[in-house]
Amino acid sequence: MDRIRIRGGKPLSGNIPISGAKNAVLALMPAALLAAGPLRLTNVPNLADVATMTALLRHLGMEVAHDTAARAVTIAGPATVHEAPYDIVRKMRASVLVLGPLVARHGIARVSLPGGCAIGTRPVDLHLKGLEAMGATITVEAGYIEARAPTGGLQGARIIFPVTSVGATENLLLAATLANGETELVNAAREPEIEDLVLCLMRMGARIEGIGTDRLRIQGATSLAAASHPVVMDRIEAGTYACAAAITGGEVLLEGARLEHLGAVARVLREAGVGVNEEPAGLRVTRMNGLHGVDVVTEPFPGFATDMQAQFMALMCVAQGASMVTETIFENRFMHVPELTRMGARINVHGASAIVRGVLRLSGAPVMATDLRASVSLVLAGLAAQGETVVNRVYHLDRGYERLEEKLAAVGADIERLA
Repeated sequence: MDRIRIRGGKPLSGNIPISGAKNAVLALMPAALLAAGPLRLTNVPNLADVATMTALLRHLGMEVAHDTAARAVTIAGPATVHEAPYDIVRKMRASVLVLGPLVARHGIARVSLPGGCAIGTRPVDLHLKGLEAMGATITVEAGYIEARAPTGGLQGARIIFPVTSVGATENLLLAATLANGETELVNAAREPEIEDLVLCLMRMGARIEGIGTDRLRIQGATSLAAASHPVVMDRIEAGTYACAAAITGGEVLLEGARLEHLGAVARVLREAGVGVNEEPAGLRVTRMNGLHGVDVVTEPFPGFATDMQAQFMALMCVAQGASMVTETIFENRFMHVPELTRMGARINVHGASAIVRGVLRLSGAPVMATDLRASVSLVLAGLAAQGETVVNRVYHLDRGYERLEEKLAAVGADIERLA
């Protein structure tokens, strides 16, 4: 099993190109299930999760051409199979996003309950209640969700989310584009990936109002058409490399990153003493002087992203003073804490909050990755640590970070992958 070895203490300097967003492309690919013609996506990252979604769509009978050199995926249908099996879905939670498109276009879908990172239960009840509000009959049996549309297809409905859910917003948005009449999604997620999905669906002919707000109105169509769409840049990758520059005392230009997509992450980094400035080519991140402890609470966008919590905690491990990191989205997302403490971090967990007291320096150590964002937090800690750090079980990283070692090595990190 692959490992990553890091010899820390080298400030990063240079340019890092930001890839297309993993969390966006995994919602965009299932949109092809709705279209009468092919959907071509550009700026597609070469990630394990993209390969998993490709395998799932091919299983459903779709034709998927992935040109890694051109960073493009072209998907054409229609789907001839309406079941997403456990063997594929267990690898990635985003697989559940084929549910809405399949039942909207074909009237039936059978999808295994999803898997993915072990960071909490993350139930799909909001997805299912929304489809029921649109007239679908839902049964859950033997680990599979089966959804059947009523005669004549799904019906538009007013759906109020009791809590903000990115996945439920995406699934019901996809389904609503082919429903009869108007669907209104209230308290919808506002993440840039949602906005990107709306833009893609509109290119396919969908009529959607309220882009960028928490209230989306979708006028159902009889069919959607072929389209081409560029995937938005990955804000979590940008935030991760911003923390890498800060934790090493370096300066990097994050090519293609946009300040507005970072939300509260940019504000919190600035409060901690990190310069984050927008330029025509992207975002320039500089460690101004010393780092200062800052309290953060994870919230839906534009709040502080839960996908940035582990990386920011690693940064706070070497900040002056104390900080409190409170996780409100997932109940099991502090699994990186024991590994950071192996490197000399001072962290105490109290329920949903972790108190981090900064230390002068971390020490290299062998550590174990537990999920995608926890994995990269250990890499960040290794970049700042004295001595050698070896991160084990790095297959998690390949799900969400494209050419991680190559990008970091290009700006001065002493990092390599070991077989």
